[in-house]
Amino acid sequence: MRTSTPVDEKAASASRGRITGAVWIALALVYVVWGSTYLGIRIVVETMPPFLSAGARFITAGLLLAAAVAWRYGPAALKATRAQLGSAVLVGLLLILGGNGLVVLAETSVPSGLAALLVAAVPMWLVVLRASTGDRPPLRTLGGVLVGLAGLAVLTSPGLSGTVRLSGVLLILVASVLWSLGSFSASKLPLPGNPFAGSAYQMLAGGVGGVAVGLLRGEHRGLDPASFSTASWLALGYLVLFGSLVAFTAYVWLLQAAPLSLVATYAYVNPVVAVALGALILGEALTWPIVVGGAIVVAAVGVIVSTERRK
Repeated sequence: MRTSTPVDEKAASASRGRITGAVWIALALVYVVWGSTYLGIRIVVETMPPFLSAGARFITAGLLLAAAVAWRYGPAALKATRAQLGSAVLVGLLLILGGNGLVVLAETSVPSGLAALLVAAVPMWLVVLRASTGDRPPLRTLGGVLVGLAGLAVLTSPGLSGTVRLSGVLLILVASVLWSLGSFSASKLPLPGNPFAGSAYQMLAGGVGGVAVGLLRGEHRGLDPASFSTASWLALGYLVLFGSLVAFTAYVWLLQAAPLSLVATYAYVNPVVAVALGALILGEALTWPIVVGGAIVVAAVGVIVSTERRK
């Protein structure tokens, strides 16, 4: 999973620019790299503890991003008020510790492709959160949510049948709700003026939270770094550099340089990429609940995104 940056209406309007070759390259990075992070997580947790590895990932990425912001915009770009810093910490804990951390834990027992399809329901939960605050989404959007819930019911059947741990499936569902809550809160709370600086603080907060949870769970007991496989180390490095920095930077740039309707398509392309990579590289089975339920969820997300972008 990745960190989110709220974009106000003016920035969203400005994003409807000309589609250039650079836009397609950045979009391809978001499609492929973010879609591949589920595979990377699955490889990491084969030999590394979930919360400690996730915490190390985001602390490293947060420090690198903060250094890049200071170098590119000057140290003043990292300044934040107490309220802004507190908001960034809260959002980071919801997104990274809750949203991403629980997915990492779940992938110790859930295939990466199934995890990605369950997380794809985030736009549905955002609609539910909006409705709970008095907003009235279009009927087409609500219809997409209902269809998506049906898809989730099919996707959870492997857990109910015992072929996949039900606890892992439930963890991912909770993670997607927490990610949605963090994304929703980010649009309401005061955050640092520089979106990259804000995301660096979110990564650091979520990373520190992940390490703390890992220590509380006892993941450090008997920990032997020599037992970590080369594949896990490479996957962790990939998640830091590409998943948390390159793709995220491309995403933030796309929000300013490309039509929002085009950028939003990542929500239903990422899970397709994740399922394909999981099947090709890890040999994850494409069972009928994953194929049918995944298709329903992706279609529902497509309906929601296409409807919302017209508003």
